[in-house]
Amino acid sequence: MSRFFFNDRQQMVNDAIEGVIISSRFHNLARLDTDPAIRVVVRKDWNKSKVAIISGGGSGHEPAHAGFVGKGMLTAAVCGDLFASPSVDAVLNAIVAVTGDRGCLLIVKNYTGDRLNFGLAAEKAKKHGLRVEMVIVGDDISLPDNKQPRGIAGTVLVHKIAGFAAEQGKSLSDVRDIAQSACDSIASIGVAMQTCNLPDQNEEEGRIKGGHVELGLGIHGEPGASTVASQNSQQTVATLVKHLRKKTGTDTRLAVLVNNLGGVSSLEMAILTKELAHSELKEQIDYLIGPAPLVTALDMKGFSLSTIVLNDEFIKALQADVETAGWQTMVKLHAMPMQKHSIIRKGMQVKSSENATVKALVASITKTLIEQEKVLNALDAKVGDGDTGSTFAQGARDIAQLNDDGKLPLNDPAVLLELIGERLATVMGGSSGVLMSIFFTAAGQKVAKKQKIADALLFGLEQMKRYGGADLGDRTLIDALQPALEALKDSDLNAAVKAAQDGAEATAQMQKANAGRSSYVNSDNLKGVKDPGAVAIAAVFAGLK
Repeated sequence: MSRFFFNDRQQMVNDAIEGVIISSRFHNLARLDTDPAIRVVVRKDWNKSKVAIISGGGSGHEPAHAGFVGKGMLTAAVCGDLFASPSVDAVLNAIVAVTGDRGCLLIVKNYTGDRLNFGLAAEKAKKHGLRVEMVIVGDDISLPDNKQPRGIAGTVLVHKIAGFAAEQGKSLSDVRDIAQSACDSIASIGVAMQTCNLPDQNEEEGRIKGGHVELGLGIHGEPGASTVASQNSQQTVATLVKHLRKKTGTDTRLAVLVNNLGGVSSLEMAILTKELAHSELKEQIDYLIGPAPLVTALDMKGFSLSTIVLNDEFIKALQADVETAGWQTMVKLHAMPMQKHSIIRKGMQVKSSENATVKALVASITKTLIEQEKVLNALDAKVGDGDTGSTFAQGARDIAQLNDDGKLPLNDPAVLLELIGERLATVMGGSSGVLMSIFFTAAGQKVAKKQKIADALLFGLEQMKRYGGADLGDRTLIDALQPALEALKDSDLNAAVKAAQDGAEATAQMQKANAGRSSYVNSDNLKGVKDPGAVAIAAVFAGLK
């Protein structure tokens, strides 16, 4: 089965167009009422007093192209089927519907179907006595030797600049020249780690290997120019920037459009934007557009960067307000401001001390948790939100660093436990950090009153249970920790190791979780899967042998 929400494959594009039109906050869009096979979105407020700007192409690139119809950008968008050029008749009807005495400019992405269908429609429109010009956008630089570079996300910048010129009342020839100048000033390149899912195709393993990205992947899923063995955000952006600088030069002033190809999270897009702002291109970037989905490829897990070499005319055009759903306001690039603030948390003042046995113990525990990060995350992805390993590893790395730097009070167990509690509350975050902080802090307080370590740790566990609300049998780390601590008190480390392991194994058969993210998961999904927190505890005890 495909991974795609839709009702009727034949009506999918029509349904999407209706959704776009009825959700427009400007209430300025309409669909041409003509043959159902002709899908044209037009400005409802258009009076033909200025040059009309028309673009379009296959659907699946939303918000392009209908999302850019509105005052200041496109007058009409012609929508083909999914990844398929609209017909000649559809383009011709759009031209005739919106073109007045001032004429019409067609903005076409450089694909054979689009060039032919828009081109023939333009020639037919001229027979109706209409003035029509066309510019072809070929901004993709991923295939430098290709004589016909593809039109990708940079097309939106041409829409914006041409739309502004038309809105200013410029003549058709002037609008065409400005649009062509924009085409000549734009360079784009994209990258993806997964291609898109299509509504009429079964899900299958992608051609891009795990841990790799494909450079220059087409916006219809066409194979890219090359494969890069990294998904690191900094390295990926650096690769794109390297190609862009070859095209733009190193002394030009630029605006950069950061385009989500459809399947990248907002968090990742923010990270990629940060990388761009710190890349080799940073001194040339005056403005940013996005990050946002502007020209997508359905749900492709990838992004593209488009640069435009700036002049005063382009800056004015790109800054102008528009009444469209899809355009993103251009912003001046600036360094992240930092606001001074006096921290209200006062950290413990401790005196470091040495104890080789305790140092080795701390090193073993932290090493185990760091090494278990991916395993625990994979387990948690089945029953929670997939971050248990990262959360524990984050706390472990902090304590390990303090241990390596000789900054822990290793010879004062009470203070050591309290310090660990304080650090975990600070660096781990979420409920896990607070719960572990309660555990170690409460245990440290008991050790300070001369209680034995085993008794103090059990007291810490009781406080964790009291505040956290979970207990033995609730399918949490307590199912491994409590039997291990009880065995440690009554017997020895070997017994504690076995008790922790048995407790973790038992969670796989527990059909209901009564605490944590797993409590929201269907019991069928829990069956046979061990609780990641319990697995972490078992691994820690096993590592102490």
